[in-house]
Amino acid sequence: MSTAPDARKRVMMHPQVQTYWYELDCGFQQVAEVFEECVYEALTVFSRPQIKAYLEAARVLGKLGRGPEPMLAFLEAWPNVATTINDDALPPVMDFVRAMQKSPNGPAIAPFMQTLAAVARRLPSLPQLQGYIDVARDLMARTTGSIHGFHQTIPSPGLPEFFAQAPRLLERVSLQGLRNWADYGIKNHGNHPERQAEYFKLASPDSRAVLQRERHGTLFHDVERKLDLYLRALWGEHEMLVPYSTAFDEIRQPVPYYDKLGMRVPDVYDDVNGIAGIDRYRAVLAHMVGHRRWSTPQVADNWSPFQRMAVEFFEDARIDTLLMREYPGLRRIFLALHPKPAEDACDTETTSCLRHRLAMLSRAFLDSRHGYRDAVLNEFVDGFHARIDEGTTAMAELALAYVARTRRQSDQFAKVHFDDTVISYRDDNRQLWKFIEEGDEEEAFDEPRQLKSDEQQGLPPRHYPEWDYQSQSYRPDWVSLYEALHPAGNAAKIDRLLARHDALAKRLKRLLDLLKPQDKQRIRYQEDGAELDLDIALRSLIDFRSGTTPDPRINMSHKTSGRDIAVLLLLDLSESLNEKMPSGEQTILELSQEAVSLLAWAVDRLGDPFAIAGFHSDTRHQVRYQHIKGFSEGWNDDVKARLAAMEAGWSTRMGAALRHAGHYLGARAADKKLLLILTDGRPSDVDTPDERALSEDARQAVRELDRKGIFSYCISLDPRADEYVSDIFGRQYSVIDNIQRLPEKLPGLFMALTK
Repeated sequence: MSTAPDARKRVMMHPQVQTYWYELDCGFQQVAEVFEECVYEALTVFSRPQIKAYLEAARVLGKLGRGPEPMLAFLEAWPNVATTINDDALPPVMDFVRAMQKSPNGPAIAPFMQTLAAVARRLPSLPQLQGYIDVARDLMARTTGSIHGFHQTIPSPGLPEFFAQAPRLLERVSLQGLRNWADYGIKNHGNHPERQAEYFKLASPDSRAVLQRERHGTLFHDVERKLDLYLRALWGEHEMLVPYSTAFDEIRQPVPYYDKLGMRVPDVYDDVNGIAGIDRYRAVLAHMVGHRRWSTPQVADNWSPFQRMAVEFFEDARIDTLLMREYPGLRRIFLALHPKPAEDACDTETTSCLRHRLAMLSRAFLDSRHGYRDAVLNEFVDGFHARIDEGTTAMAELALAYVARTRRQSDQFAKVHFDDTVISYRDDNRQLWKFIEEGDEEEAFDEPRQLKSDEQQGLPPRHYPEWDYQSQSYRPDWVSLYEALHPAGNAAKIDRLLARHDALAKRLKRLLDLLKPQDKQRIRYQEDGAELDLDIALRSLIDFRSGTTPDPRINMSHKTSGRDIAVLLLLDLSESLNEKMPSGEQTILELSQEAVSLLAWAVDRLGDPFAIAGFHSDTRHQVRYQHIKGFSEGWNDDVKARLAAMEAGWSTRMGAALRHAGHYLGARAADKKLLLILTDGRPSDVDTPDERALSEDARQAVRELDRKGIFSYCISLDPRADEYVSDIFGRQYSVIDNIQRLPEKLPGLFMALTK
């Protein structure tokens, strides 16, 4: 391209980045201006072969003749998409791009790329993303060149609007709902370009009505964090949750399962029999956890399909029973979701009824009031409960005995009775079997999973916007923030630090006694109260004996007239805290530990709700937020141990951390909410060369907090902070030039802010 040398000259790049720039073979000035930032971001995500594929795809997009927008959108969005999907999604995406380019729909490539990252966050698996592309491909095929009255081939009027609205649509409906909504628009507006465009941009009444009709159930993406916390809190499990779509398997709906990559669950669950969608998710996960805890794989080579099916029913029922024993509240959910087949529902003359008999037996195992009269069934129910603690092998023996005892000639019929036999919360039991003659699938499953060193086992990320001061607008879902409980260390270290400052603690104690709520306010004239108000009681007695109606409000109560404040201390844990003090004895981090320990001790004596968290970052994809002390925790050894284990590293992307801290502080019921930020430098990160960018984002975050009624105050340890801190926090800051006085200054500053 003839303009490429000019673009190379106009933008100065790092030598390594310039090598990639020549591989891109691009002459767009707009791309040259952002290319270095995009490459730095990609290098944090991709391996060398992936970088090569990334640049090759971008080069192809630049040669389409569609201007710089498709290439720009791809360069910026693809690292996010690849991180979210965690699979090779590039081939299907580029195949679809080529299909659009070969048709008249080339202008839709840019909006497709621009919303792809947001779509991938709602559809975070390759099959789901492929399903989304299939919907778009179907829309393109059925609306391109099909407008009545037009003789030339024209592009689809609805396709660009569909891409623009896709993130918004997927927030409201599942992939199946999206397909139904698009299908309605194609059928009813396929021959009218204006109405088609209005429909797909959600501007027509019927478009909104159909969307509302397709909204149903509980979307996995909306409850992912709750389910992850549920797994951790109740079961101590840390597996990844991976949704699959129920939209594109017409013949056989997928079944939940787990493998070496995580637990696979549907992307949407409707409410059933009074059980909410989120409780259906919880039942599925509980059942899979039960298998992981208590099931032992069985050798399957010499067993028939009927025998294996029976073993699965018996073992599934054993797992459910053990789960209900541990958490009795699951009984209501399991029984509501487990079908109850009628005893005479299957016609043995024409139909195989083994599945029907096993479903009845499974119901009888869980429900003591099942009401079935079959003598053999009840005999095996008693045997099941007698051997439930003997393990999977015992269940397999019972299952084989049941199949042999109840075998019928009709069990071989091709027609199988399925009504009221599908138990939706149970997985497909692939983990229950091992094979001596291994096939590819069994070998892959039985092989222990080796986690890559960079795989994160934590909560799903929260996505926060970031303020772009140049365009004066937000970059939506730009930052990925991961939160976790801080690891623990040796709590005795904090006790030694407090002992070192014993004299300062005594001075603080005298100040704290002055700040503590002292006054009790008496509330009189109460019909119900903590004690009798003698004056009012005597007056009422006199009135009663005088024949007048006495005042029944003869009690009184008290309330403390005191403080109502919630405080969150946010610690910058970036690499610069590892620097030594001028004295050479301590690092800034160690001095901060002393100051925070004194402050926590002081606030605990005051009784104010108080939390501590730390943060640092490694690009916008890795902002780490670590909980050190929760609002409900006291100043105990657990908190001290986390504080003692604090380590510094990485960079300071402050805006996302401020927003996340505000999320927790905003949920507190308090008259005053104070967010204290202890930092030693300007907001910065390795993927943002513009020094002003992250400072402006932090400034915007402070404004957002202010609108929520949260008072933010910065305590800076940087002697040069006056150059920038006022731009972020206004007058709400203090600079501590003599860092060695931090343990003394920090508690005093807190008391001045809260008295």
